[in-house]
Amino acid sequence: MKRVLLTILLVGVTAVWGWTFVVVKDAIAAYGVLGFLAIRFAIAAACLAPVGAKRMNRRTLVVGMGIGVAMAAGYLTQTLGLRYTTVTNSGLITGLFVVFAPLFAWILFRVAPGRMLILALAVSLAGMAILTGQMPGRLQAGDFLTLGCAAAFGVHIALLSRYAREHDARALALGQMISTTVLFAIPWPFFETLSWPSQAVWWALLLTGAVASALAFLIQTLVQQHLSAARTAVILTMEPVFAALFGYWLGGDRLSPLQLLGAGCIMAALVLETVCFLRTPASRTAG
Repeated sequence: MKRVLLTILLVGVTAVWGWTFVVVKDAIAAYGVLGFLAIRFAIAAACLAPVGAKRMNRRTLVVGMGIGVAMAAGYLTQTLGLRYTTVTNSGLITGLFVVFAPLFAWILFRVAPGRMLILALAVSLAGMAILTGQMPGRLQAGDFLTLGCAAAFGVHIALLSRYAREHDARALALGQMISTTVLFAIPWPFFETLSWPSQAVWWALLLTGAVASALAFLIQTLVQQHLSAARTAVILTMEPVFAALFGYWLGGDRLSPLQLLGAGCIMAALVLETVCFLRTPASRTAG
């Protein structure tokens, strides 16, 4: 039951991330990307400091900051990509980390996914393709940037699955936030004009910093102490589904029957992954 609860928590994280696609796109239309990300992750680090700093040691800080490099690369390419592509495309292409995560887990750590998880990965990937109705015939610059984001998030998931069990989740999440803040804050004054965010941008910063970054990555780090990269990737494919739902609710987007079928495939993959997980002995953690 503990693993089922962890799965539910991670699905909740994907819901928050799906919501923030719309929020971030609106915010960066009025504010610089580097500045937005630097403040966002500074807020996240401040939120995690009270619970993570006292559990921090030198090794956890180094590992967390190293993993944070992959996370920073993912958020930079995703946020830049949102300036030059649609929310729908961004959600779909970001979801391709479902392919990159087990790939990098195998490349870096020789962790091969089981047969049932390979099936779940295939179903979820097909669902993401169907979700868009059809991929545009001509990819935009933002689409290529977002593809780099998917690869970076795949590395991030693989690294967390390898190292999260060896460290306190709160301290490791804090290390990632510190690293990401520094990586965005240093180039900020050289590429963008320093300015005070508007009230609307502050709302987006507080939401993404405190909830979508601090709380969400704390949950992800905790969950990945028990789930492999492949299992985590399948669950996180719910993110584009939630992005589409919030696009419908907040942005006026409408899904065709074919796109609804794609969302259903992703949900089916989640169910398949959960059933596979429940049938796996508690002692096994590899995908």
